[in-house]
Amino acid sequence: MVQRGLSKKDVGHGSAALSCRMAIATPLSPTSASRPRRVAVPAIMDIEASGFGRNSYPIEVGYVLPDGTSFCTLIRPQPHWTHWDETAQQIHQIPRELLMQHGRSVNEVADLLNDRLRGQVLFSDGWAHDYAWLAILYEEAERMPSFKLDTLRKLLPEDEVHAWSATKREVGASMSLPRHRASADARVLQQTWLRLTGNAPDPVAA
Repeated sequence: MVQRGLSKKDVGHGSAALSCRMAIATPLSPTSASRPRRVAVPAIMDIEASGFGRNSYPIEVGYVLPDGTSFCTLIRPQPHWTHWDETAQQIHQIPRELLMQHGRSVNEVADLLNDRLRGQVLFSDGWAHDYAWLAILYEEAERMPSFKLDTLRKLLPEDEVHAWSATKREVGASMSLPRHRASADARVLQQTWLRLTGNAPDPVAA
């Protein structure tokens, strides 16, 4: 995740690669207002990119499902995807050479996501960017996504939106996960949501 917040692979490739693994609020009864909220755990998606701007493109996509299952994959750039931001690489630490050697084609990635996520709703804390990068992926693959990507902000009351960034930093520091990898970032986001909503104890590394 290139640093961003709410405001706004299956890899085993190379030493820099990470090997990886809908949310509707449950209505509260009139007598349950003082109890912890019980809501469905959201599926989270995160996308790493070559940088920001109109010429940027996705280089890795990952997700974590409500049951904790996760998946991520590198994406091999198309021949005309030439944009590259060295500052962004310092954050996600994925060299372009690694993408060329071990990334999956846009067609394969789109098909994998469609097969695994069909009919689901996933959420992103950087929706404006992730939605655009996902659209670029599917446009290049000449496919339509079989799932929906929505903003995580929809699942948070205003007070929890304000507490999001600080809580995410705390959760990230408490988990033994590599930072700025798509599926690892997705897991941090899911655990941050769980902590804020009172649906889970302090997160532990999976």
